[in-house]
Amino acid sequence: MCMIAGAARRNQSMKRDTDMDTTTIITRSSTSISIDGIDGFNLQADLLNNTKYAEVDFVFFNRVPKVGSQSLMELMARLGKINGFNHARNKGGAHETVLMNKQHQSDLLSDLLTRPKPHIYSQHIAYINFTRFHLPRPIYINLVRDPIDRIISWHYYIRARWYYRDMQAKLGDKAPAMPSDEFLDMDLDTCVRNKDRHCTFNQMQIKNEAGDHRRQTLFFCGMNQKLCMPFNSEMAMQKAKRTVESEYAVVGTWEDTNITLAVLEAYIPRYFRNAKVAYYLGKDRLSRVNRNNVTRIVSDETRLILRKNLTNEIEFYEFCKQRLYLQYAALSHGKGFGEDDYLLVPEQRNDYNEEEY
Repeated sequence: MCMIAGAARRNQSMKRDTDMDTTTIITRSSTSISIDGIDGFNLQADLLNNTKYAEVDFVFFNRVPKVGSQSLMELMARLGKINGFNHARNKGGAHETVLMNKQHQSDLLSDLLTRPKPHIYSQHIAYINFTRFHLPRPIYINLVRDPIDRIISWHYYIRARWYYRDMQAKLGDKAPAMPSDEFLDMDLDTCVRNKDRHCTFNQMQIKNEAGDHRRQTLFFCGMNQKLCMPFNSEMAMQKAKRTVESEYAVVGTWEDTNITLAVLEAYIPRYFRNAKVAYYLGKDRLSRVNRNNVTRIVSDETRLILRKNLTNEIEFYEFCKQRLYLQYAALSHGKGFGEDDYLLVPEQRNDYNEEEY
């Protein structure tokens, strides 16, 4: 298992293999990813790719909220026309059903596996173990995002008036009512400072007023509510890590757009061949899907409070980025990519916090 030992957010992360005395440093520069201390580390793309374990020609995208999943779905819809596969998504409703009982899980999986293949299915739902139901294993993919940015994103997303108007148009009488001006106008700094019920982060709490979108690990931990629901739980985080390592073909992030596209394209070519070209040809549209301009600058003080309350969520996120970097580096057998591979040059998205997914 790859375990995070440092902070990758500053474009550097460390990994210590428990069977070696060597510390591997993965450094992301503006033009490449390079690996130092790689002696004895078996960095082969095939060993880092779970796609080969799939038992059915089907991709399951149990998308995490507020990570840019709508942009990926738009890209997959375009790639479906190029690569010859179908893409479908859950239509959703006023409330997402992230956790299901066994019967509902079984019914959903049975339905998905009867659909024409090859295809990709997307839904806001926690990880489901297909083999537990004696069903063939799909190709699992997902995206993650910095947990602090997700909190900020969610806070302003549910305070955007256009969001409620959009829900009204889609759901009619079943749509949530427009909240009060006091709720809509509250900035995150004030919400956290006043310890508003929507902005408290009680450790190990099962439910909260703000909903469960603060739990990124939940979507990888699985359907065990007792294990996976406690907020910022170390046990949930460790279970989520194991699931990513053993089950997921790719877990990417739009914070490393080109790296994510390169890994998807190389590790799941049946579905993501030509992903880089398709993305850049439609970048203006794809990078702005479901964008929310209703956001404000968040103070360093608030960010620090969030960081202290999201320790295990942050560790999980760093772990996923570490794994993504390893997969990317393995494509060149541990050697840095050259500057001439222009589509792979990591992109600095300074406006990322302004985008809402």
